[in-house]
Amino acid sequence: MELDIQCEEMSPSRWAELLTTMKSCKTIRLDDCNLSSSNCEDLSSIINTNPCLTELKLNNNELGDAGVEYLCKGLLTPSCSLQKLWLQNCNLTSASCETLRSVLSAQPSLTELHVGDNRLGTAGVKVLCQGMMNPSCKLQKLQLEYCELTADIVEALNAALQSKPTLKELSLSNNTLGDTAVKQLCRGLVEASCNLELLHLENCGITSDSCLEISAVLRNKSSLMDLSVGDNKIGDSGLALLCQGLMHPSCKIQKLWLWDCDLTSASCKDLSRLISTKETLTEISLIDNNLRDSGMEMLCQALKDPKSKLQELWVRECGLTTACCKAVSSALSTNKHLKVLHIGENKLGDAGVELLCEGLMHPNCNIQSLWLGNCDLTAGCCATLATAMATKQCLTELDLSYNPLDDEGIRKICEALRKPSCNVQQLILYDILWSSEVDDELRALEESKPEVKIIS
Repeated sequence: MELDIQCEEMSPSRWAELLTTMKSCKTIRLDDCNLSSSNCEDLSSIINTNPCLTELKLNNNELGDAGVEYLCKGLLTPSCSLQKLWLQNCNLTSASCETLRSVLSAQPSLTELHVGDNRLGTAGVKVLCQGMMNPSCKLQKLQLEYCELTADIVEALNAALQSKPTLKELSLSNNTLGDTAVKQLCRGLVEASCNLELLHLENCGITSDSCLEISAVLRNKSSLMDLSVGDNKIGDSGLALLCQGLMHPSCKIQKLWLWDCDLTSASCKDLSRLISTKETLTEISLIDNNLRDSGMEMLCQALKDPKSKLQELWVRECGLTTACCKAVSSALSTNKHLKVLHIGENKLGDAGVELLCEGLMHPNCNIQSLWLGNCDLTAGCCATLATAMATKQCLTELDLSYNPLDDEGIRKICEALRKPSCNVQQLILYDILWSSEVDDELRALEESKPEVKIIS
């Protein structure tokens, strides 16, 4: 049994009602429910008396250190079988870390701990690392984003990594670590016996100076499948170093996020080689990099390679124009694996989308999700888009937000949605002006096709 409630104010009567339900739940999720430490006293009792409970998610509640202390009393009981604990943005400080350390040291069932968006600080996380080093700790996933960590945390983290072969996922994004600390962390990861599968280091103050060490992790940890170094100024020179590790035969990367990394079209030669030869790579994000049309054309050439198995490509806000759309269309008509294309916030224009639709309607194309928000589109391209929607049954999600489509364009899109052959289930239309008459048509369409969700 699962209890999943979000964004609900808890009256005393409602809380009492839910407590009865929780006694037999395997999963309890209560994000954004205005919970406090007093609710945690009740939850502690649930943890103690419900041996079936394996997941507890309490993100975005004002639990405070006192609330976590209550929870940990339940977590420390022998009957507790909790595996996943989510406490993101719960107003915790370093004071909570001593209590959580006791749980890590004594509760082998706990495999996931998510405590990001809390002011734990370096001192607090050092205490958590002590708990991780206990032989009883079997932690597999540790999320420490936005925890106000500094470079001083790395020594303690490396010591924990050395003693924790079970650890598979480590997220340290949005902490001011810097190059020196990231280099030290990577050297520790290479030496550690853990089989890391996910490493997130977004917005950590990384430059090209760290990329050789990150590349060494990619070469030496064949288990690593998910790497995110977005929002770091690694530049083209850093990307070239990363690609040395990414292209190594032992690297089995699947998901690579490089958004806002100061990349230019110069990086696209290396990226194209990666896309066309690394068959494990299924998702790449290059959002907010100045790739330009010339860079996108190189990426499209790589997508046409039979060895490319890429399923998701994110190139939003990359300085693209109509000029690259013929190449994108050709890639869509060739690549059978690509399912998600985020190409919004580029000046494609109506002419560009007309070209994209040619590739979209090719029998080889299997696109399921297409994002074209803020692409300078008007009603002029909507007839072609409508044809693609009505004929391409694999297309289930379409984003046309922030484009001046007006009544004429929206009506053409609605005509396509009404057709039995159209399989679009989610249509995103943020910040588009239309008349009250068209608004009524949209609402009527949702009523007649309840499987269609129109988000505006």
